[in-house]
Order: sequence, then structure tokens, then C-alpha cells
Amino acid sequence: MENNEHNKKYDDLFTPLEKEILALIIKAKVLNDLTEIKNKYLSKKGEFSILMNKIREVDDKKAFGEAFNFARKKLESAFNEKVEEFKRLALNEELQKDSLDITLPGNNFKSGAMNPFYKVKREIEDIFVGMGYTVENGPEVDSDKYVFELLNIPKDHPARDMQDTLYIDDNLLLRSHTSSVQAHVMEKANGKPIKIICPGKTFRRDDDDMTHSHQFAQVEGLVIDKDINLGNLKATLELFAKKMFAKDAKIRFRSSYFPFTEPSVEVDVSCFNCKGKGCSVCKGSGWIEILGAGMVHPNVLKMSGYDPEVYSGYAFGIGIERVAMLRYGIDDIRRFYQSDVKFIKEFNKKVED
Repeated sequence: MENNEHNKKYDDLFTPLEKEILALIIKAKVLNDLTEIKNKYLSKKGEFSILMNKIREVDDKKAFGEAFNFARKKLESAFNEKVEEFKRLALNEELQKDSLDITLPGNNFKSGAMNPFYKVKREIEDIFVGMGYTVENGPEVDSDKYVFELLNIPKDHPARDMQDTLYIDDNLLLRSHTSSVQAHVMEKANGKPIKIICPGKTFRRDDDDMTHSHQFAQVEGLVIDKDINLGNLKATLELFAKKMFAKDAKIRFRSSYFPFTEPSVEVDVSCFNCKGKGCSVCKGSGWIEILGAGMVHPNVLKMSGYDPEVYSGYAFGIGIERVAMLRYGIDDIRRFYQSDVKFIKEFNKKVED
């Protein structure tokens, strides 16, 4: 039976209270008023609901039930409509508060710029990964064993004078080169071939001036396998120089000394500014020193479980700040660490050859 079709025999029992409740619903000003009306009249123990108890007193219970349900649904409908009205008003009020003035200028989000240090670091990594190297990382606080001893620098060795650095205790220190990572990798390799680069921070006792810092970063490389020779090293570094500096870059080796390589070399790249003619960048020589390298010392191989009669290898170390200063013409190493936004923004464009 539809709401408007029912036995009206008992309507008069409900009409007075029904009209009172409808009037209160219409007058409600806030949602809380409706809650009070529901609790007082329409809940299970509300004044309207308990009218249903009178069904015991009537003869035609079916007609009574129809009249009660008709009145109850009418009240519930009015109640729900009022609730929806309050919700619409609240939503409209919220929308008015959050209204968008399309005549206002939009927010201008500017893209940031990468510090040239990280631009160069990532580019160096990309170059060597493209040659088949894997990137390895290691602890910045390490033991004397890995920073010195496994690299053929025993205690009281004169080479320590250049690299003795910031000690935590008698055994732990801040690494003075990322060669310590190479020592870890060689120890874990169990005599198998290695082809890695190790980028990261290093720390040394040094002056802080335009070209020196107590903290700087290196990318060191290590290759160990059968039949590795100095020619392999030169070809690798020449390819790096061409990709990093200029397509026509050349390199040269000069004899040097490092305790963990034998023979050892300093590596110069032809000046990319004057093409070898001589300028202020290369101090008139036509060449710029960029890194140190050499063949892995037999003692280093032995201490890490390699037979130097079977295996050989080469290693090299590149100063990231050094390359960035040459690449971008930066005159002070300290500028990399000063968080100067104006300085960083100068390097937002890619430098082409």
C-alpha cells in the first residue's frame, strides 16, 4: 500500500503530535536541533514511537499499523530532507570560503638547480657505468686496516705523512681516500675479477683555502683480471677525458709514486680551453693534471687473496671538485659547500663541448 493510500480510521490519534514534530523540523536552525528532535520524538523510546503501544487498545490493528507507518514515514521524509538541506548549506558555505578568484595570478613554481658538484659526480658515474663498471660504496668511518694496511701502507710508513687524518680512536678514522672501499671489495671478491668505481667523501688534515679543503670527494676506480696492463688503463682514461672534457682531448702519463700502485702515474689532459697552446687555465703548459693512477701493487693483490702471477689490475682516483672546477671555471673549492643559491643557479644549463 502506498503512503497516500491507507485506512485513515486512526489518523486522528497521530495528527496532533505529527503536526508538532513537523513544525519543529521546519523551525530547526542547525543540525543539532534535528538531533534533539530525533532523540525526543523519533527514537525507539521517543514520544511518537511509543504511540505504537496503543495498538493493544484498538480493534482494527491493521488499520492502526497503517496509520502509524504513514505518519512515521512522513516525519522521516521531512527529517531527512531537512538534514540534506543543512548539508547543502554547509557545503555552500565551505565552497564560499574556498572560492577561487581566477583573476589572481597563479603560483609560480620555479624549478631548482643542481649543485655542479653533483652534476659532475653523476656524469662521471654515468661514463664509467657505460664502460661496464659497477658503483660501490663503503663506510666513511673505517679502520686502519682498510684505509692503510691492505693498501700497502703499513704503520710508520712514510706515505702516511700525507694522509694521516682525523682519528676517532687508535684504530678508527675518517677515510682519507675511497681506496678503502676497494680494499673491502677485494676482500669479499675471493680472488674473482673486479671492475668498480667508488665515489664518496674523503677527509684529510689540510688547509681550507681556494684550492684545498679538509673534506672533498673522489671517484676511484679498480679493475682486476687476467692480462690487465698499462695500455688498458690509458685507453680507459683517454675515453673518460674525451667524454668529460672534449671530444679531441688527449692524455699523457708522468711517472709518480703511490704506495698501492706500481708503476704509478700522474695523468694530465690536454687543455680543453686553449687546445694545448697555453693559457691561464693550464698555466701556459697546454696540459692540466686531473688524476693519479697506476697498476695495482703486487703486495695489495697478495693481501686481498689474488695471485699476482695470474692477476693484475689498475686503479685510478679522480677528484670530483677538481674536475668540476676545471669544467666550469670555478675558482674556489669552498663554493661547492656554501649553499649559495645564486652560485648554484649559474649551472642550471648543460655545458656542451
